[in-house]
Amino acid sequence: MPELPPTSDLLATAVQALGGKERVGQVTMAAAVDHAIDTKEHLAVQAGTGTGKSLAYLVPSLRHAVRTGRTVVVSTATIALQRQLVDRDLPRLSEALSKPLGRTAQFAILKGRNNYLCLNKINSVIPDEPAEAELFDAFAISRLGREVQRLNEWASDTETGDRDELAPGVTDRAWRQVSVSSRECLGKSRCPFGQDCFAERARAESAQADVVVTNHALLAIDAISGIQVLPEHDVVVIDEAHELVDRVTGVATAELAPSAISAAARRCAKLVDEQEVDRLEGASEAWHNVLDELPAARWDALPDGVAPVLALVRDAAWNVRTALAPQGGTSAQGDPESAAARTQALAAIDEVHDSAVRALTAFDEPDPASRRDVIWLAADEIRGVVRRTLRMAPLSVGGLLRSRLFGTATVVLTSATLQIGGSFDGLAITWGLPAQSGSRTDSATANGAIAPSDVETVRWSSLDVGSPFDHAKSGILYVAKHLPAPGRDGLAPAYLDEIERLIRAAGGRTLGLFSSMRAAKAATEALRGRLDTPVLCQGDDSTGALVRKFADDPETSLFGTLSLWQGVDVPGPSLSLVILDRIPFPRPDDPLLTARQRAVESRGGNGFMTVAANHAALLLAQGTGRLLRSVDDRGVVAILDSRLATARYGGYLRASLPPYWETSDPNVVTQALERLTATSL
Repeated sequence: MPELPPTSDLLATAVQALGGKERVGQVTMAAAVDHAIDTKEHLAVQAGTGTGKSLAYLVPSLRHAVRTGRTVVVSTATIALQRQLVDRDLPRLSEALSKPLGRTAQFAILKGRNNYLCLNKINSVIPDEPAEAELFDAFAISRLGREVQRLNEWASDTETGDRDELAPGVTDRAWRQVSVSSRECLGKSRCPFGQDCFAERARAESAQADVVVTNHALLAIDAISGIQVLPEHDVVVIDEAHELVDRVTGVATAELAPSAISAAARRCAKLVDEQEVDRLEGASEAWHNVLDELPAARWDALPDGVAPVLALVRDAAWNVRTALAPQGGTSAQGDPESAAARTQALAAIDEVHDSAVRALTAFDEPDPASRRDVIWLAADEIRGVVRRTLRMAPLSVGGLLRSRLFGTATVVLTSATLQIGGSFDGLAITWGLPAQSGSRTDSATANGAIAPSDVETVRWSSLDVGSPFDHAKSGILYVAKHLPAPGRDGLAPAYLDEIERLIRAAGGRTLGLFSSMRAAKAATEALRGRLDTPVLCQGDDSTGALVRKFADDPETSLFGTLSLWQGVDVPGPSLSLVILDRIPFPRPDDPLLTARQRAVESRGGNGFMTVAANHAALLLAQGTGRLLRSVDDRGVVAILDSRLATARYGGYLRASLPPYWETSDPNVVTQALERLTATSL
């Protein structure tokens, strides 16, 4: 292996070339990442906004890749960070380090197959089945036609086929007309467009890259499926690691809806005997009827009458699948269009069959806390039509991550928010890592059981490199202790009065983060009639457009819900006040989180603190982190939920927040905001 300069020298070269300045936290983090790679010990790093953490992990990653010839995978949760890495950070960094590394490092981006345009599908006539709500919606069908036409035109111009490069974007329904999942793909050797395939081209480029940027979902698919999707690698860096468990859970979640069964049957209509299709349609109708009689709720056992219908769906799907591929194979005779139709039909049937089997076997384990899956019936309203769907999600993904991720590569996890209640253990346990405190009573693994003893052999360390911000001098944490505890009947008048008073003192400049869209809309409607400064609400326009309007006009306030808690980056005088209406505990009827809470309690742990409080603490840290986005920012975080000051868990939640100066005096906060507003004019 070639002798290369140490990481500290490479980082100094990169910072100088990029016109930056040395940051203590960045230097500390880069040294820690370098050490983790050398010792093969997993590392969790909390690095506050402004630390420059992307350079801190990219520099040692590039050094390792060039020195060993092994690929490093960098995984993110958001498209915005992917674009920052691929479009800005990596091009500049690879150029700046080309001389000391001895060559220009190569990088690539890799996403799931369904993120790329499928040339075979766009040149075929195999439309996807319309959703129930769109069957009689002329506007939806017309819009779909226009979008598909635009996609056809774009197919002639794009060099990557990457959906994220299409501007403006299209609906998921339109994109499905020109894309395929991995299950639906014919394969490079059998596809007439295999040599020009965008997904295959991206995969080939990633195989030659030193650093491959991907997303948490594809990382999860690579781990769950057992099929190698990512190139060979020995180091994984997970940025936005606080999102990892939710993204992996999403990939591992399945559903079974009557509409999906019917759509699978229609796909097979011309490919198998009519009698087999009729049986599957009959099973779909039976499934619709049985779900229609049941309330939307978590299932702790199969309700009466459900098992026979699930068995009917399973058997009807298997019979169709056998007819499609008699010997279990997937090869198709005839032209490519017919082969593609058969492959897509097989994918749809397999999904129906596997979901039915998963639901039927979910309750084989008598102890609910030891079951692998959580099962619930959801009722979602789409354009006035209630769609009932059975959903199945893993109770925990810790065991999966421990064996398939931490057991195969050195992993570096980083985010601005990793410590919950002042400790890394809360998130570490959900990742399948042993608690650093040595306690495991609050953990549930992949099947709900206590982690096996071999978990103790997993070595990991943690590090908080701090933040360049002086939180105590730059921000105030105001807890409105005088307000009544939030109720279930929406925002109380006292809350609206408090919000009005705070926004007037701030002269607008407010990001309002609400626990529900109903609360955000109610506050918007009330405050628009009481304030002489503009109030925008999530849903009025695209989120990106709303954030731009908010950033461009300091007098504007923006109200919204969950996606704004983590997705707003507005430095400068346009954002001086962040208001949170209540502690963001999960809904008490959330089937997955309540099941995880119950599993913890069954093992003697504190389910509320381990699941509900940790969930709230993570979101609180993310929400309050919207205030300071540059070293010159100043302002107030106002939390209107008095329980943060009065409840026993309040101290635990506050320990998860940046170290702002704290007060519960409304007059102190009003005066501070008025002074800040005066200096901004």
